[in-house]
Amino acid sequence: MPAKRQMAEARGRQAEHRAALWLRLKGYSILAMRVKLPVGEIDIIARKGRLIAFVEVKARARRDDALGAVSVQSWQRISRAAEAWMGQRPKFADYGWRYDIIALAPGQLPYHQKDAWRPGLA
Repeated sequence: MPAKRQMAEARGRQAEHRAALWLRLKGYSILAMRVKLPVGEIDIIARKGRLIAFVEVKARARRDDALGAVSVQSWQRISRAAEAWMGQRPKFADYGWRYDIIALAPGQLPYHQKDAWRPGLA
C-alpha cells in the first residue's frame, strides 16, 4: 500500500476511535467498528436504548467540510450495508435505526449530527 494511502488509513482509524469515544461518553454502546460487507462499509454501529445508529465519521480541517463530505451515493452504500447488517441480526428487528454523522475538526469537540440522512429523501 502506498505511504499516502497508509497515512490516510491511519488518520481514518484515529478519527473513528475518537468518534467512538465521544459516543460512549454520550451513553452509546459500540456494537461494531469498520464493518465491511459486500454492499458497503459502516464506520461505527452504536446502540442507545432501543435505537441503532449507523455512524459515518468524517475528519476535515473545518467541521462544515466534514458534514458535507458524504455524498448521496455514499449514503446509499451505507444504507445497503445497514440493511444487510440488520437482516443478519434478528435480535434487533424491533429496534429503531438511523444514519448519523460525526464530524471532527481540529480544536473543536466532535459534532454528532443525528438522523443526518433518510433513504428516499435525498
